[in-house]
Amino acid sequence: MKIKKNDRVVVLSGRDKGKQGRVIEVLKNKNRVIVEGVGIIKKATRPNRQAGVAGGIVEREASIDASNVMLIEPGTGKPTRVGYQTLADGTKARVSKKTGAVIE
Repeated sequence: MKIKKNDRVVVLSGRDKGKQGRVIEVLKNKNRVIVEGVGIIKKATRPNRQAGVAGGIVEREASIDASNVMLIEPGTGKPTRVGYQTLADGTKARVSKKTGAVIE
């Protein structure tokens, strides 16, 4: 998967189209990502004394498919596709398809 945790991404489709956020979690086996402030759902939770949870309706981020987000290049701040390139020292690095810059 070309998207990693803490990457800044923009949503390409769905009700949150155009929103930007930071990736909180990557669910690799399901090919989904959880983005901060995107895909907010309301979830009913039960009270739990041991965990200290009061219960009620809680808003949280739902996962969205990884194909519906695009990485924002740190240098330019614009969305870009991601490729891979082997560097001179033999390590594999993510590279912006738009500018060719290495993405850290």
